[in-house]
Amino acid sequence: MCDAAALRTSWTVRAEPAGSPDAGALLRAYYTEVADRYFALHEGRCSTPQEIEEGLAEYPSADLTPPHGALLVARAGGAVAGCAGVRLLDARTAELKQMFVRAPWRGQGGAGRLLRAAESAAARLGAERIRLDTRRDLVEAVALYRRHGFAEIEPYHDDPYAEIFFEKRLGGAAGSAEPADRRSSPG
Repeated sequence: MCDAAALRTSWTVRAEPAGSPDAGALLRAYYTEVADRYFALHEGRCSTPQEIEEGLAEYPSADLTPPHGALLVARAGGAVAGCAGVRLLDARTAELKQMFVRAPWRGQGGAGRLLRAAESAAARLGAERIRLDTRRDLVEAVALYRRHGFAEIEPYHDDPYAEIFFEKRLGGAAGSAEPADRRSSPG
């Protein structure tokens, strides 16, 4: 069933500096959520503030900047709702990082918008394919990537928290994917 409010949600997705206040808050919220889910699953507890600080330091976002990357921030009706990072691994391969939509805006089309915008950003950077890693317990993310045409691949790095790896070929010329501009969500 379609939610009428979701049909009216107006999404914007734009590149922003990783150090902007909105981007910083989103990246912290992203890391807190994935850390809390990990610790709840493996240790039956939430993360500590110190663990969040250590994680943010271990996984910095400084490489999500031009000319070899971008941090995309999504807004739903003007409210800061999510983010996705893209960085080049090599001249033909981009990587998706820190894909996140805040809980109040989930299920309203924002994740798909962010993913398409990230693919478009990767193509503009010259990438022919985009890769990512995630954990198996992040079932919503795994389902999203599969639904959007990502195929499981062999590991391309050895991060201890990465359990499943995906790749998607980007179609045609840079800019052939949907541009990251203002659109109304179909839900």
